Amino acid sequence: MKTSSMPTWCDPLGLALGVALDRLVADPQSAAHPVAVFGRVAASVEKSLYADKKAHGVAHVAICVGGATALGVLAQRIPHARTVVTAVATWAVLGGTTLAREGEYMANALEGGDLERARARLPHLCGRDPSHLEAKELARATVESLAENTSDAVVAPLFWGAVAGVPGLLAYRAINTLDAMVGHRSCRYERFGWAAARLDDVANYVPARVTGLLTVLTGPDPGRALAVLRRDGHRHPSPNAGRCEAAFAGALGVTLGGTNVYQGRTEHRPTMGDGPEPDVKDIRRAVRLTRAVSLAAAGAAVLTAWALRNRHK
Repeated sequence: MKTSSMPTWCDPLGLALGVALDRLVADPQSAAHPVAVFGRVAASVEKSLYADKKAHGVAHVAICVGGATALGVLAQRIPHARTVVTAVATWAVLGGTTLAREGEYMANALEGGDLERARARLPHLCGRDPSHLEAKELARATVESLAENTSDAVVAPLFWGAVAGVPGLLAYRAINTLDAMVGHRSCRYERFGWAAARLDDVANYVPARVTGLLTVLTGPDPGRALAVLRRDGHRHPSPNAGRCEAAFAGALGVTLGGTNVYQGRTEHRPTMGDGPEPDVKDIRRAVRLTRAVSLAAAGAAVLTAWALRNRHK
């Protein structure tokens, strides 16, 4: 069977090269980075469209995600450049190396007893208020963020890249970025951000469960990770984050969940796992697990892309 004039399969070599680029170059903090550029465009669209109505939020998502997807379709059709385009797109949307480095930064700060440095850095990982958190609370926040963001920053973009090519890569990152920008609960975004939050839930439904299973397969205690995933994965208020956090809790032998404060709003979340609360020493264990899951996800994504490409030939 010949490849159609508008192929959607992902180039497996390009996907592998993009993973390697992320490992070597990571995610440079630059205003010219594609995700940063998208964020500015999305903010500009929001400024023009904003109203405290769900319909305006739907329009915002349609314009921003639709535009990113269309760009991916056009880029993938550039003659004789599919491998390069796929590699660049994969690098642009992945954040696994940066995620692991943020975890290591938190470990270094807390191991050195520098609470202020750790508190100042936590917003790079999550949105909770760090101002009054002590070392153990900062450690729990870091481990939970590593678990959830392993899916968001690595597994999910690789999944969508493998099954939908460059359009899938760019569309997923657009969805996830919009969720971070407007999908949270606040007076301003309760209705306007509804569409972004719900679409992010849909886009992460399968990847979050893949993340849980990969954590079971690559973690230090597969039996316990699977047991906690099956028992506690549904207890988190998010339909997806709980699968990642429960699997990490079981694999690391810790208990995650509890009380979190977000910009003055307090949430009491059910606990997941059977062990003690995470301590500072558990951060580096979580970083190692994040890297193991990321490597497994990369291998699975490349194999999936290779298989789908061969089916379209």
